[in-house]
Amino acid sequence: QLQLVESGGGLVQPGGSLRLSCAASGDTLDYYAIGWFRQAPGKGREGVSSISTSGTNTHYAASVKGRFTISRDNAKSTVYLQMDSLKPEDTAVYVCAATFIGQADSSYYYTTADEYDYWGQGTQVTVSS
Repeated sequence: QLQLVESGGGLVQPGGSLRLSCAASGDTLDYYAIGWFRQAPGKGREGVSSISTSGTNTHYAASVKGRFTISRDNAKSTVYLQMDSLKPEDTAVYVCAATFIGQADSSYYYTTADEYDYWGQGTQVTVSS
């Protein structure tokens, strides 16, 4: 069974950058579409970004478009979320999720939480001066 572990969170000043990693084990990441979600205190879960198994198709929430970049390295079984120009409103627990597609060259990605079957535990990102 696929297991996901996030890392890379921390405290950063506004305007700073962080790179989150989502490391997979237990199965071949090549066959899974991946999404990043976040949840801030007192708020619901928000989809941040998604990537297809091929890595060629990506999606970003309007709130992060132009500032965040999702990528994947299937050889390392890891998906990354590069976060630049961070704002205080980006403060949240960031969680990666996976859903089985079965093809390494698929262009499909998914944007809603109910489309994902496997979830990590999350990593805290705090943007504050």
